[in-house]
Amino acid sequence: MSYRGRGTNASSGMGVAEQSMTTYLELQRKKVHRYVIFKIDEKKKEVVVEKTGGPAESYDDLTASLPENDCRYAVYDYDFVTSENCQKSKIFFIAWSPAVSRIRAKMLYATSKERFRRELAGIHYEIQATDPTEMDLEVLRDRAN
Repeated sequence: MSYRGRGTNASSGMGVAEQSMTTYLELQRKKVHRYVIFKIDEKKKEVVVEKTGGPAESYDDLTASLPENDCRYAVYDYDFVTSENCQKSKIFFIAWSPAVSRIRAKMLYATSKERFRRELAGIHYEIQATDPTEMDLEVLRDRAN
Protein backbone atom coordinates (compact mmCIF):
# COMPACT_ATOMS: atom_id res chain seq x y z
CA MET A 1 0.00 0.00 0.00
CA SER A 2 1.50 3.32 -1.02
CA TYR A 3 1.07 6.46 1.04
CA ARG A 4 2.72 8.81 -1.42
CA GLY A 5 -0.49 10.17 -2.88
CA ARG A 6 -2.14 10.80 0.46
CA GLY A 7 1.06 11.93 2.13
CA THR A 8 1.38 15.43 0.71
CA ASN A 9 0.66 18.30 3.04
CA ALA A 10 -0.80 21.16 1.01
CA SER A 11 0.17 23.88 3.49
CA SER A 12 3.78 22.86 4.09
CA GLY A 13 4.50 20.49 1.20
CA MET A 14 5.59 17.73 3.61
CA GLY A 15 4.80 14.18 2.63
CA VAL A 16 5.11 11.05 4.73
CA ALA A 17 7.77 8.56 3.69
CA GLU A 18 6.40 5.06 3.19
CA GLN A 19 9.05 3.76 5.61
CA SER A 20 7.59 6.06 8.29
CA MET A 21 4.18 4.44 7.91
CA THR A 22 5.60 0.91 7.83
CA THR A 23 7.69 1.54 10.96
CA TYR A 24 4.72 3.02 12.81
CA LEU A 25 2.56 0.00 11.93
CA GLU A 26 5.33 -2.29 13.23
CA LEU A 27 5.13 -0.43 16.56
CA GLN A 28 1.33 -0.35 16.66
CA ARG A 29 0.46 -3.85 15.47
CA LYS A 30 3.51 -6.02 15.98
CA LYS A 31 5.16 -4.34 18.99
CA VAL A 32 8.52 -4.49 17.18
CA HIS A 33 9.48 -1.04 18.51
CA ARG A 34 9.00 0.69 21.86
CA TYR A 35 9.34 4.07 20.18
CA VAL A 36 9.98 5.74 16.84
CA ILE A 37 11.52 9.18 16.35
CA PHE A 38 10.66 11.00 13.14
CA LYS A 39 12.25 14.05 11.57
CA ILE A 40 11.41 16.22 8.62
CA ASP A 41 13.81 15.78 5.73
CA GLU A 42 13.69 19.24 4.17
CA LYS A 43 15.38 18.15 0.94
CA LYS A 44 12.96 15.28 0.31
CA LYS A 45 10.07 17.30 1.78
CA GLU A 46 8.81 14.36 3.84
CA VAL A 47 8.69 12.95 7.35
CA VAL A 48 11.25 10.15 7.73
CA VAL A 49 12.29 7.74 10.49
CA GLU A 50 15.34 8.95 12.37
CA LYS A 51 15.57 6.27 15.07
CA THR A 52 13.70 3.33 16.54
CA GLY A 53 13.93 1.81 20.00
CA GLY A 54 13.50 -1.91 20.59
CA PRO A 55 10.86 -3.39 22.92
CA ALA A 56 13.33 -3.53 25.82
CA GLU A 57 14.14 0.18 25.62
CA SER A 58 12.62 2.64 28.08
CA TYR A 59 10.97 6.03 27.95
CA ASP A 60 14.26 7.48 29.22
CA ASP A 61 15.96 6.05 26.11
CA LEU A 62 13.44 7.91 23.97
CA THR A 63 13.83 11.24 25.75
CA ALA A 64 17.64 10.93 25.70
CA SER A 65 17.47 10.43 21.91
CA LEU A 66 15.62 13.69 21.25
CA PRO A 67 17.88 16.60 20.27
CA GLU A 68 18.12 19.43 22.81
CA ASN A 69 17.91 22.15 20.17
CA ASP A 70 15.84 20.79 17.28
CA CYS A 71 12.26 19.65 16.73
CA ARG A 72 11.11 16.05 16.24
CA TYR A 73 7.99 13.92 16.29
CA ALA A 74 8.00 10.75 18.34
CA VAL A 75 5.61 7.89 18.93
CA TYR A 76 5.85 5.89 22.16
CA ASP A 77 4.09 2.64 23.06
CA TYR A 78 3.37 3.04 26.77
CA ASP A 79 2.65 -0.17 28.69
CA PHE A 80 1.11 0.08 32.12
CA VAL A 81 -1.02 -1.77 34.65
CA THR A 82 -4.40 -0.32 35.62
CA SER A 83 -5.74 -0.07 39.17
CA GLU A 84 -7.78 -3.22 38.32
CA ASN A 85 -4.45 -4.95 37.59
CA CYS A 86 -5.02 -5.12 33.81
CA GLN A 87 -2.08 -4.83 31.42
CA LYS A 88 -2.75 -1.99 28.97
CA SER A 89 -0.92 -0.19 26.21
CA LYS A 90 -1.50 3.33 24.89
CA ILE A 91 0.27 4.99 21.98
CA PHE A 92 1.45 8.56 22.53
CA PHE A 93 2.31 11.03 19.79
CA ILE A 94 4.87 13.55 21.02
CA ALA A 95 5.54 16.81 19.23
CA TRP A 96 8.96 17.89 20.53
CA SER A 97 9.66 21.56 19.86
CA PRO A 98 12.30 22.88 22.29
CA ALA A 99 12.20 26.60 23.02
CA VAL A 100 15.81 26.98 21.78
CA SER A 101 15.19 25.44 18.33
CA ARG A 102 15.22 27.57 15.19
CA ILE A 103 12.03 29.48 14.44
CA ARG A 104 11.96 27.97 10.95
CA ALA A 105 12.11 24.44 12.39
CA LYS A 106 9.33 25.21 14.88
CA MET A 107 7.12 26.57 12.10
CA LEU A 108 7.86 23.64 9.78
CA TYR A 109 7.05 21.05 12.45
CA ALA A 110 3.96 22.96 13.61
CA THR A 111 2.49 23.25 10.12
CA SER A 112 3.22 19.60 9.25
CA LYS A 113 2.11 18.05 12.56
CA GLU A 114 -1.64 17.70 12.02
CA ARG A 115 -1.26 16.13 8.61
CA PHE A 116 1.37 13.65 9.80
CA ARG A 117 -0.55 12.75 12.95
CA ARG A 118 -3.70 12.04 10.91
CA GLU A 119 -1.76 9.47 8.88
CA LEU A 120 -0.98 7.56 12.09
CA ALA A 121 -4.22 5.76 12.89
CA GLY A 122 -4.52 4.46 16.44
CA ILE A 123 -2.79 7.23 18.39
CA HIS A 124 -4.44 7.53 21.82
CA TYR A 125 -2.90 10.73 23.19
CA GLU A 126 -0.86 13.66 21.99
CA ILE A 127 1.70 15.64 23.96
CA GLN A 128 3.19 18.94 22.85
CA ALA A 129 6.47 19.60 24.65
CA THR A 130 8.88 22.54 24.57
CA ASP A 131 11.04 21.26 27.44
CA PRO A 132 11.57 17.82 29.04
CA THR A 133 9.32 18.50 32.06
CA GLU A 134 6.29 18.78 29.75
CA MET A 135 6.79 15.19 28.59
CA ASP A 136 7.90 13.57 31.83
CA LEU A 137 6.81 9.94 32.34
CA GLU A 138 4.40 11.21 35.01
CA VAL A 139 2.61 13.21 32.30
CA LEU A 140 2.08 10.03 30.26
CA ARG A 141 0.96 8.13 33.35
CA ASP A 142 -1.60 10.82 34.23
CA ARG A 143 -2.97 10.94 30.68
CA ALA A 144 -3.21 7.15 30.31
CA ASN A 145 -5.13 6.55 33.54
